[in-house]
Amino acid sequence: MSTSVRLGSWLARFACAAFAFGVLASAQAQDKLTVLTTWFAQAEHGGLYQAAATGIYRKYGLDVTVKSGGPQVNGIQLLLAGQADFVMNYDFAVLQGVERGFPLVTVGAPFQFDMQGVLTHDDVKGLGDLKGKTILVAGTGTTYWWPWLKAKYHYGDEQMRPYTFNLQPFFADPNIAQQAFASSEPYQAQQKGVKAHFYLLADDGYPPYTGSITTTQKMVAEKADVVARFVKATMEGWKSYLENPAPANEVIKKENPNMTDGQIAFALQKMKEMKVVTGGDAAKLGIGAMTDERWKKTADFMKSYGLLKPDTDVRKAYTLQFIRDVHVMP
Repeated sequence: MSTSVRLGSWLARFACAAFAFGVLASAQAQDKLTVLTTWFAQAEHGGLYQAAATGIYRKYGLDVTVKSGGPQVNGIQLLLAGQADFVMNYDFAVLQGVERGFPLVTVGAPFQFDMQGVLTHDDVKGLGDLKGKTILVAGTGTTYWWPWLKAKYHYGDEQMRPYTFNLQPFFADPNIAQQAFASSEPYQAQQKGVKAHFYLLADDGYPPYTGSITTTQKMVAEKADVVARFVKATMEGWKSYLENPAPANEVIKKENPNMTDGQIAFALQKMKEMKVVTGGDAAKLGIGAMTDERWKKTADFMKSYGLLKPDTDVRKAYTLQFIRDVHVMP
């Protein structure tokens, strides 16, 4: 074999080895993360699934596993136990956790307001028109929004019954009202042909974000670069999902076989109509935006209704350092 042929062969083998090493190094460079959602896979988690399905997370050097929550899943508990790196969560839960000394910190808020509300039959004219009604409230609602609604409209605990995420009692009894998400239960009522109204708590002054991205103080202190990349990629995922939801929707249906095309389409339509991702501060500051003023408003709200101790330091519950300069504009 001639010297030139041997050299060419050696260079070819070297190039192949270098390429393989590069691929391996690239794969090894991917930071593995787990994020836990609030519920079974649905459109309300679309930005996370989209970022995973379309390679946005990979683009930022992240290997992200999205895990579904559910009625028996305690996201904060799993986060603090190290079984998740990030969770979708509620401001109220984070603030109450900080009050108890939990090292929680919220780093972004894809939903600019809570989509929680009350589903009623068509005789009810507003949230102040529930006297004499039985109101179904889930466990978290009893410590989050129910104390506020009860105090504001002078309702009583004797009206409250547990909501078990089954709409049959609502369909069967015209005297029942129940908690609901704008993007979920109203669709089920519509499919049943039941005339109903939905009243958004945020329209009556309920202030928190929802579905916010929460991690631990340790994660922020030790892996700030990873947190920054995750926040950026997640907000790009939400922008992408609102523009072309098909990749995430396929994953959502695979993860949650009970999820129908109709329910996903309804939820996506409601999120767009209500501008839950693109409205509020996000319209000017970018998707996921948070502000000191908004967090203070939520903390003050909670303190005024006895849901948070007066001396709780709200600044421990969140940081703007990762979302401030992201600017993923709607």
